Amino acid sequence: MSELKIYGTPASRTFRVLWMAEELGIDYEHVQVEFRTGACKTPEFRAINPNGRIPAIRDDKTTLWESLAINLYLAKRHPGPLSPKTLEDEAQTIQWSMWALTEAEPHIVAILLNRLVLPEDKRDAALVARAEAALKAPFEVLDGVLAERDFLVGDSFTVADLNVCSVVSTCLRIDFDLGPYPNVMAWIDRGLARPAARAADEMRRAAA
Repeated sequence: MSELKIYGTPASRTFRVLWMAEELGIDYEHVQVEFRTGACKTPEFRAINPNGRIPAIRDDKTTLWESLAINLYLAKRHPGPLSPKTLEDEAQTIQWSMWALTEAEPHIVAILLNRLVLPEDKRDAALVARAEAALKAPFEVLDGVLAERDFLVGDSFTVADLNVCSVVSTCLRIDFDLGPYPNVMAWIDRGLARPAARAADEMRRAAA
């Protein structure tokens, strides 16, 4: 039996961790925990993540939550091509992961909720418009960086690319126009075309 257990449904941020595990080629057990049924709010699951959110992992004696932090941990736990190679690379990997969480994800989630998730009478079109406008500046930054190189850190695909791509690729599902950001669009396409991403996406589609 695998020491690594990944808790959550692929139709959530758990997708990011499943993608990472598939990239690493490591043995893991996926424990289905549904947020839509309240399963992540039970006392049993709160013993794993007291916040009552998914994903979370147990790896031998280590328990961890927050999807991008989990991926950073797995990259160091299983050194290889996805891992930062130097202290500077590690700092930039953390930088880009935090950028995804602060500059991009809040606005992406706002659009997702008000365009796809909430009942139509609860949706706020003005909030969607503000979120779309707020994404322009960070996407210009990302597009400018990717105009000069194919990967965010170093000269190959790493956990930095996976973490950021797993966040910003949600734009493909929320009808956000990526036309003005061709370098971002090409980079997302390359990331999602990876066999590990496709495997995780198959799990996500099955769970949707």
